[in-house]
Amino acid sequence: MKFPALVLIDIQQGFIEKAYYGGERNNPQAEINAGRLLKTWRQVGWPVFHIHHHSENPLSPLHKSKDGKKPHSAVEPSPEETVYLKTVHSGFIENPLEQDLKEKGIQKLVFAGITANHCVSTNVRMANNLGFHCTLVSDATAAFDQVDAEGLTIDAPTVHRVTLASLKGEFAELSTTDEIIEGINRGEFPMVNT
Repeated sequence: MKFPALVLIDIQQGFIEKAYYGGERNNPQAEINAGRLLKTWRQVGWPVFHIHHHSENPLSPLHKSKDGKKPHSAVEPSPEETVYLKTVHSGFIENPLEQDLKEKGIQKLVFAGITANHCVSTNVRMANNLGFHCTLVSDATAAFDQVDAEGLTIDAPTVHRVTLASLKGEFAELSTTDEIIEGINRGEFPMVNT
């Protein structure tokens, strides 16, 4: 039987530098919630994949020369877990992620990561387009303030909410950390690929 894979996107130390990414950020518990998911996946022995961004911009906190590229302590990969490095928004572009998932017979993916409106959205959309069934964990993602074309700031909670609404139904199901963990504990979470 093939179980859903947990895909953790860009949960890295560099995202504590809020000013670089636009100022305020919503959902300060995102990394902790992702860590809770990771702990649960490890307890039940389901597959986990980490995607880390290594920016080519030397000013970025995620540049390959900086400590910010390191994973957040809440989701430190184990030696048994696959880590993909990327320099673009999608982990599917520079890596054999799609091939690895298909070779393992994995069809269902559960996503968590930073930021919702950038790399998380890109990976969810691409996974859906490639035929994977996607669940996005709403409280294990976060967004930063964004400035629109008129120079007005859109606050992080609004950016996050609109991003999730744009993905819901069309590209992914939405769930919370508690809902997924409780579903797994009850044996009701979509346990096997169908």
